Amino acid sequence: MKEYLLTIDQGTTGTTVLCIDSQGAIRGRAYAAHTQYYPRPGWVEHDPDEIMRAVETTAAGAMQSAGINPNDLIGVGIANQRETVALWDARTGAPVDRAIVWQCRRTTEVVSRMRDEGLEPQIRAKTGLLLDPYFSAAKISWLLDAAPGRREAAERGEILAGTIDSWLAWKLSGAAAHVTDTTNASRTSLMNLETGDWDDELLEWFRVPRACLPKILPSAGMIAPIRQGPLQGASITGMAGDQQAALFGHRCCSAGQAKNTYGTGCFLLVHTGPDLRIRDDAILTTAACGRRGQKEYAWEGSVFAAGAVVQWLRDEVGIINTAGESEALARQVPDSGGVVMVPAFTGLGAPYWDPNARAAVLGLTRGSNRTHLARAALNSIALQTVDLVQAITADGAIEIDALNVDGGATENDLLMQIQADLLNLPVLRAQQRETTALGAAFLAGIGAGHWSGIEEIPPAQPPDRFDPQMPEPERRAALDRWRSAVQAVRLFGNR
Repeated sequence: MKEYLLTIDQGTTGTTVLCIDSQGAIRGRAYAAHTQYYPRPGWVEHDPDEIMRAVETTAAGAMQSAGINPNDLIGVGIANQRETVALWDARTGAPVDRAIVWQCRRTTEVVSRMRDEGLEPQIRAKTGLLLDPYFSAAKISWLLDAAPGRREAAERGEILAGTIDSWLAWKLSGAAAHVTDTTNASRTSLMNLETGDWDDELLEWFRVPRACLPKILPSAGMIAPIRQGPLQGASITGMAGDQQAALFGHRCCSAGQAKNTYGTGCFLLVHTGPDLRIRDDAILTTAACGRRGQKEYAWEGSVFAAGAVVQWLRDEVGIINTAGESEALARQVPDSGGVVMVPAFTGLGAPYWDPNARAAVLGLTRGSNRTHLARAALNSIALQTVDLVQAITADGAIEIDALNVDGGATENDLLMQIQADLLNLPVLRAQQRETTALGAAFLAGIGAGHWSGIEEIPPAQPPDRFDPQMPEPERRAALDRWRSAVQAVRLFGNR
């Protein structure tokens, strides 16, 4: 009897695979990191083959730790880093280049030219997205132009393009399925949010041939049979971009329910229901999953540097040896001593969307030390989220009563308390931290017919709760210092 779900969480720095029983309990786990390539300043790349090898290794390892095999699987779910794109040969399956990662800024000039041509309002109306190097379309076009003959081959369907979910599904299915789901497609700048299909005008503007793109499917359902590798005999029945999967994993399926994921970046999604409402500010509109995995919508704000800030303290500054040490270091002082860090290492995301902004530390005095820097780093993660929440709720169309949180940085209790204090809202940390993987598993269970909807999934344990404690004058002063610092780095970057 099939009693397990396997979920692949393919992230920016590594792949986690979980085996989950029908009650939602994790029975097996495996993880593998993959290489980050930085060939030029602002460029970030991955090796698609290395990612695929990591998926196969971790899938086998997770099943072994759970003591199961593919015949025990109800279905397989995939959650993936979004916007990252790969190109591969349709005949051999070999990547034609390294994948361009969502963080990569190499297409800044391309999107700037399109903005100068006046295309941004039309693209926004169709996709809910801004013109930015972050999204996939310009990345695909850049790769097609990076070597002679690629574009022509893509027009003939001989070279395929897709986000990482497409790459994994194509490989796992033995080249039988070139597919993606609505949530991932909504992050490419090529899908019309209303129709849920590739849009001819968008394809023309970004110069991406339809022949190289995958078929768009619902996030829950029969997506592809698995015909090779350690999962052979099972089927992919759930698929979503990692942030939409996390939203579903928190069971946020109604308007006003919100989650924030603290990973390499920081991603806030607020479910808005089945009605499409495209904004005219810096907050994006994106596809999300309803209670049965059907296409609904969310508003999203993205921070480019969250966990990356702590990684910088560890790897480049050298004031901590592990990410976990940041909390103990920051706790040695009651506050940052007036030090403010703006971690715009690759520009600023929402609500600013300023690719030219650059990181800075302001407010230093002779008495400032590494404890203040660590505290300022944690503050910067929380303050970027405050900007997102306030931007989303400014017009009163949506109210947020609490913030559900997940991701590696949520292990930091001090960061979670700082977040509640600066946001002035309760922060609810899921007991099961693997919310992204759980969301993909929930979609796979629904897609396989094991559950009819989110209400049939066994309930989660009560979350850890962090309530605001900071006095209002102190909170306002912290927000004022932050916004002055943001203004300074934007002026510097755009001088």
